[in-house]
Amino acid sequence: PNKRLEDISSYFCSFLCIHFLQNMRNMKLFLFLYLSALMSLESFGNSHESDKQALLKFKSQVSEEKQVLLSSWNNSSPPCRWTGVTCGRKHKRVTGLDLGGFKMGGMISPFIGNLSFLISLNLTDNSLGGTIPQELGKLFRLEHLDISFNFLGGGIPPSLFNNSRLLEIDLYSNHLGQGFPSELGSLSKLVYLDLGQNNLKGKLPVSLGNLTSLRGLSFGENKLEGEIPDVIARLTQMEIFLFDTNHLSGVFPPVIYNLSSLQYLTMGGNYFSGNLRPDFGNLLPNLRDLSMGDNFLTGAIPSALANISTLQYLAMEINSLTGRIPPSFAKIPYLQELYFNENSLGNFSAGDVEFLIDLTNCTQLQSLDVSWNRLGGDLPASIVNLSMNLIVFDIENNSISGSIPNDIGNLIGLQEFWLSENLLEGPIPASFGKLSGLMALSVHTNRMSGEIPYSLGNITRLETLFLSNNNFARIIPPSLGKCRYLLRLHINNNKLNGIIPQEIMQIPTLVSLNMSNNLLTGSLPEDVGRLENLGELYVAHNKLSGNLPKTLGKCLSMEKLDLQGNSFDGVIPDISGLVGIKAADFSSNNLSGRIPEYLANFSLLEYLNLSFNNFEGNVPTEGKFKNATVVSLFGNQNLCGGVLELRLKPCFTQPPRNSRKQLVIGLSIGISLLLLLFIASVSVCCGKRPTDEMFGGDFTLRSGIRSALPEQVLDVADELVLQDGLRIGFPVADCLTQVLQVGLRCSEESPANRLGMREVVKELISIKERFFRARRRARR
Repeated sequence: PNKRLEDISSYFCSFLCIHFLQNMRNMKLFLFLYLSALMSLESFGNSHESDKQALLKFKSQVSEEKQVLLSSWNNSSPPCRWTGVTCGRKHKRVTGLDLGGFKMGGMISPFIGNLSFLISLNLTDNSLGGTIPQELGKLFRLEHLDISFNFLGGGIPPSLFNNSRLLEIDLYSNHLGQGFPSELGSLSKLVYLDLGQNNLKGKLPVSLGNLTSLRGLSFGENKLEGEIPDVIARLTQMEIFLFDTNHLSGVFPPVIYNLSSLQYLTMGGNYFSGNLRPDFGNLLPNLRDLSMGDNFLTGAIPSALANISTLQYLAMEINSLTGRIPPSFAKIPYLQELYFNENSLGNFSAGDVEFLIDLTNCTQLQSLDVSWNRLGGDLPASIVNLSMNLIVFDIENNSISGSIPNDIGNLIGLQEFWLSENLLEGPIPASFGKLSGLMALSVHTNRMSGEIPYSLGNITRLETLFLSNNNFARIIPPSLGKCRYLLRLHINNNKLNGIIPQEIMQIPTLVSLNMSNNLLTGSLPEDVGRLENLGELYVAHNKLSGNLPKTLGKCLSMEKLDLQGNSFDGVIPDISGLVGIKAADFSSNNLSGRIPEYLANFSLLEYLNLSFNNFEGNVPTEGKFKNATVVSLFGNQNLCGGVLELRLKPCFTQPPRNSRKQLVIGLSIGISLLLLLFIASVSVCCGKRPTDEMFGGDFTLRSGIRSALPEQVLDVADELVLQDGLRIGFPVADCLTQVLQVGLRCSEESPANRLGMREVVKELISIKERFFRARRRARR
C-alpha cells in the first residue's frame, strides 16, 4: 500500500503542475482533490491492517482446540480470503463475520469493535463466555447481530444501542442478567429483537413503545415481572410476540387486541388472569400460533376463535377455563394441534365430548389433548374417522364412559393413545395391532375386561404399555416379547393368571415392569438377569413360588424391587451388585437363611422390608441397619440382635476365647471321667442289667459287686474288658477294685452318705495318676 501511495502522489503532483497555469480557477479544486486522495489512500492502507489485527486478536481469544477452524486466518493471505469473512467490493473492508455453529469456546475480543465497516456479525451456536464487549457500540454500520446460543453473562451493554442502523438483535439463550435496558428504545429501525432464555429481571421499559418498526419481539424464558405496558399497542406491525415463562401478571393484556397483524402469540407460563374477550378471534384474525397455557385464565373458551381461519396451533392448557369445548373448531381448516388439558372444562354430562365428532372435519389435526378435565359422556365411535395424520390422542383423567371402538386401527398415524383414568368398559380391540407406529398405549384405571390381545405384539415400536387397574384376565400373551423397544410395562392390579412368560424377560430395553396384584403362578424366570436396564420390578401379591433366581443379581440398574406377598423360599441370592437400589421388599414370603450383611452398605437404600419370613441369626447393626425406620424385620422368630429400636430378642453372647478354651478342657475332663465310671460299671456287670433275672430280693447289682471285692473282682469283670485292658505287669485287679469302690460310694442309698462330684473327680484322677502314670514311668 505504501508504494501505491508514492506512485499516486507523484502522479497527482505532476498533474497539478501541468495544469497549474492553464486553469488557475480550478486550483482550489485540484488542491482539494489532492488532499482527499492522500487521506483516502492513507486510510485505505491503515484500515486494512486494522481489520487484520482485529480479526487476529479475535482468533487469539478463541479456545485453542478450536483455533484450527480458523487456520486460514494468518499473515500469508488477505483477510477477505479467511474463513467466515466477507469484504465489501469497493474498499475490500470486512463487512461480514459469520462463524455460526463453529462450537468455539473462549471470549469475544473487544478488538472486534475495530471492524468499523462491519454490517453483519453472526456468532450463534458457539460456546463463547465472558461478557458482550462494550466496543460493539463502535460498529455504527452494524445492521445484523446474532450471538445467540452461547454462554455470555453480565448485562446487555448500553453502548450497543448507539448502533442506530441495527435491524436485528438476537441474544437468545445466553446467561445475560440485570434489567431490560431502557436505551433499547433508541433503535427506531429495529425489526427483530430476541432476548429470550436469559436471566433478565425487572419490569419492561416504556421505551419499547418507540420501536415502531418491530415485527418480532421475544423475551420469553426470563425473570421479568409486572404487566405488559400499554405502549406496546403502538407496535402495530408486530407479527411475532413471545413473552412466555416469566413472572408477568395482571389481567390478559388488553393492548394485545390492538395488534391485529400478530401471527405468533406466546404468553404461557406467567400469572395472567381474567376472562378472554368473546370476540378474540375477530380482533386477531391472522394468528397461526396461539399459546396461553399455564396461567390463571378463567371463563369460557371464546367460540370466535374458530373465526381465525389461519390458526394451526392452539394451546390453553393448565388454566381454570370452564364450560364446553366449542364444536365450532371444526371450521378451522388448517388446525394441527389443540391443547385444552388441565382445566375445568365439561360438566360430567353426555354432551361434553360432542366436539370430538365435529373434529373429524379437521383433516390436518395431529395432536389433541383434553386430559384432566370434567368431560363426561360416551366415547364417540366416530373418533375412528379423525384425521389420518393424528399422532397424539389424549383424553385421560376424565369421566368418559363407553368403550374403545373396534376400528380404532384405522388411525394408522397414531403414536400415542392415552385413555387412562376414565370409566371405559369392554375389551382392548385387536385392531390396535395394525398401529405399527404406536409408541404409547395407556388405558389404566378403567373398568375394562377381557384378555390382553396377542395382536399387541405386532406393535414393534411400542415403548409404553399401561393396562393396570382393570379387570383383564387370562394369561400374559408371550407375543409381547416381540415389542423389542418396550420401556414400561404395567399390567398390575388385574386378574391375570398363568406363569410369567419367559419372552417378557428377554426385552432388553425394559426399564419398569409391574405385574403386582394378579394371580400369577410359577417362579420368577431365570432370564430376569438379562434385563440389564431394569430399574423397577414389581411382582408383589401373586402366587409365585420357588427360589429367587440367582441371576437377579445381574440387574445392575435396579432401584426398586418388590417381591412381597408370594411364596418364594430359600435364601436371598447374591444381589451385592445392586448398589443403586433404593427400595426392596421381600416381606410375606418363606425366605430363610441369614440376612446378607452387604445390604447394610447399600448407600442409596431408603426402604428394606424383610418381615414375615423365616430369616435367622444375628441382624447386622452397621450401615443401614442402624436406622429402624429404614429396615423392617417383624415376624421372623429366629432373628436376634440388631439395634434396640428393632425390638428383637438378644443373641447368646459367646464367652472370650480363653474362657472358651478352659470350658472345653473342663468339659473334656468331666466327660472322660464319667465315661471311665460308665465303663467300670459296665465291666462289673459284665453286660448284665439291674433288671436281669439273677437279681432279686436282697441280692442286687450293688450288693453283688460289694461281696466280690476285693478277692473276686476279676470274676465279676467282663472278659472283653480284661482282654483289652490287660498289659504285662499291669495291676488290673487293684485298679478295678478302687474304681468300683468309688462307684459304690457314689451309689449309697442315703444321699447324705454319697460322695460329692468334686470328691468323685478327685478320687478318679488319683486312681488315674497312680496306675497310668506309674506305668508310663516303667516304660521309660
